[in-house]
Amino acid sequence: MADEVDVVVIGLGPGGEDAAGRLAEAGLSVVGVESRLVGGECPYYACVPTKMMVRAAGLVAEAERVPGMAGEASVRPDWGPVAARIRDEATDSWDDKAAADRLTGKGVRLVRGEGRITAPREVTAGGQVFHARRGIVLNTGTSPTAPPVDGLADTPYWTNREAVQAPEAPESLLVLGGGVVGVEMAQVFSRFGSRVTIVEAADRLLINDEPESSALLREVFEREGIGVRTGVNVSRVAHDGAEFTMRLGDGELAADRLLVATGRRPNLKGLGLGAVGLDENARRIAVDGRMRAADGVWAIGDITGMGAFTHVSMYQAAVAVRDVLGEEGPPAAYRAVPRVTFTDPEIASVGLTEAQARDQNLPVRTAVAPIPESTRGWIHKAGNDGFIKLVEDTEWGTLVGATAAGPSGGEVLGFLAVAVHTETPTAALREMIYAYPTFHRAVESALAGLAARARGE
Repeated sequence: MADEVDVVVIGLGPGGEDAAGRLAEAGLSVVGVESRLVGGECPYYACVPTKMMVRAAGLVAEAERVPGMAGEASVRPDWGPVAARIRDEATDSWDDKAAADRLTGKGVRLVRGEGRITAPREVTAGGQVFHARRGIVLNTGTSPTAPPVDGLADTPYWTNREAVQAPEAPESLLVLGGGVVGVEMAQVFSRFGSRVTIVEAADRLLINDEPESSALLREVFEREGIGVRTGVNVSRVAHDGAEFTMRLGDGELAADRLLVATGRRPNLKGLGLGAVGLDENARRIAVDGRMRAADGVWAIGDITGMGAFTHVSMYQAAVAVRDVLGEEGPPAAYRAVPRVTFTDPEIASVGLTEAQARDQNLPVRTAVAPIPESTRGWIHKAGNDGFIKLVEDTEWGTLVGATAAGPSGGEVLGFLAVAVHTETPTAALREMIYAYPTFHRAVESALAGLAARARGE
């Protein structure tokens, strides 16, 4: 006999946890199913502890910049133990039991175990069967994956999870993958004293961002002593009990530790998607603007393929909850999805890159304003690397994309995200007053660059 409930939420990452809590607070009977940690990857292994590591590493960098700014000597401290303590504090502040208690306090019935759809509106989990009158919300997230490199699977390589839990910085570290996780962790461990080399198969770092972002980060990394190898393939990885060796086309690299940061796979296997007419072998779950994947099924978060970001998962959760409750509200829109890579400089972007816009046959013009040439960049001096890049649709006279690279790039991005989301005319942006001297004032220079290009200058 199945238990009758209103909604079953499978996967309690940030979006699933939020959706389950909202639905329960709205008066529905909700079952939340989670096999691992309530809160998902973000508070335990990703967003929270890694950004605390970034913060600690940033303090090291700022200390080393003192001679250039104040003329005094600086001492590089051993930040490995400090970082370990900070990471411990981050995970302690988001305890699985406490998170579960908060959720059950809202009225959610928590079931530990793997959830599987066994029939339309039916979920089996923890040896129990639940019939969901209104439906099922899926938020099963993703897991780290590794490429099929010969020998790699037989080695004790790190994923982001092991890197976050490392008690100290290794003497040397190889990072396989030059995406967001790879570049953030490479700089963190380098600033803790590790000798770091990044190996990336693509021809540049951060392949999904603007080429200017990739070039900037490479320049900064090489200046800081981080090795960057792009456009190379790894043919074999080995571990002799003490050291990793990585065989490339033109030689070998060796290090004490290896971090594999080459991507993530959606947790869809064994979910029972076929029971509701969905593809069991799909790499993502297609959804409509209300997050509906099938009759009585909503999907949110990384598994929808709309961006592996906590903020996207939370955004989608709100849309799905409205639909489950039959409330009015706008459908999901993704033209202004913000994303930030928390390196130093931060690489923050929103909307389309120039290449993506051109691939969509949009008529675009672009302009770039270097941060060091702005007044605030000149004042900042040490650590002032960065730029503002704007991508304008020339037919509509609005921004379809923007990048804010530099100190506090993620914060500068805020109003650019508003501009892209609301389709504010660039003419109106040029009429604004920009506070002096701020980093975001460089946006005014970039807008002037767009106007100059429009005039053919």
